[in-house]
Amino acid sequence: MNKHTIRMALLGAAVTLCPLGLYAQTPDPMSSPASQTSPNMPQQQQPAATSMQDSSGGMGNAAETMREKMFLRKAAAGGMAEVQLGQLASEKAQGEDVKAFGQKMVTDHTALNEQMKPIAESKGVSAPKKLSKDDQAEYDKLNGLSGAEFDTEYLTYMVKDHHKDLKEFTEAAQHTSDPDLKEAVLKGQKMIQHHTMIVDKLAQAKGIAVPTAKQ
Repeated sequence: MNKHTIRMALLGAAVTLCPLGLYAQTPDPMSSPASQTSPNMPQQQQPAATSMQDSSGGMGNAAETMREKMFLRKAAAGGMAEVQLGQLASEKAQGEDVKAFGQKMVTDHTALNEQMKPIAESKGVSAPKKLSKDDQAEYDKLNGLSGAEFDTEYLTYMVKDHHKDLKEFTEAAQHTSDPDLKEAVLKGQKMIQHHTMIVDKLAQAKGIAVPTAKQ
C-alpha cells in the first residue's frame, strides 16, 4: 500500500469517529435534573422541624391545664359537701362545739366556693349541681343518726376529708402558674389547714383517731 492510500484511510477513520466523540459530550435530555449541577438555581429549603422546646412547652401547658381542671372539679364538689354537711351538723349535732364547727364549715366554705367559682368557669369547669355519690351517701347516713352517734360519724368524716383536701390544695398551690388560681388556692389552703387543726382536736377529745404527720 503506498503512502497516499494510507493517508486517505486515516483521514476517513478520523471523520467517522468525530461525531461519536461529540455525541458522548452532549447531555442526555432525558436525564433527571437532580443529577445535573445547576449552580445558578437556589437550593430548596427543607421545612424546619418543630423544636423539642416548643413541643415540650405545649405538652407541659396542656398537662397543667388538665391538672387545674381536675383540681377545680374536686374542690367545687368538696366545697359543696362541706356546706351541706355543715348545715346538717349545725342542726343535728349533740355537742355545741360540733354544732359550731358545722356552722363554721358553712360560712367559710361558702366564701371559698364563691371565690373559686369564676376561676373555674373561666377554665370551662361548671359548679356541680348535686353532691358526689360518696358525699351523698355520707349525707344520707348522717341524716339517719342523732346524738353522740351523729357527732362521732360527722367528725370522723371531717377529719378524713380535711386531711385529703389539705393535701390536694397544697399540691395545687405548688403546680399552678395561674396567678388568680394560685391566690385562691393559697387562701383555701390556709383556711383548710386551720379547719384541720380544729377538727383534729375535736375528734381527739372524743377518742376518734386522727392521721399523724407521717400518714
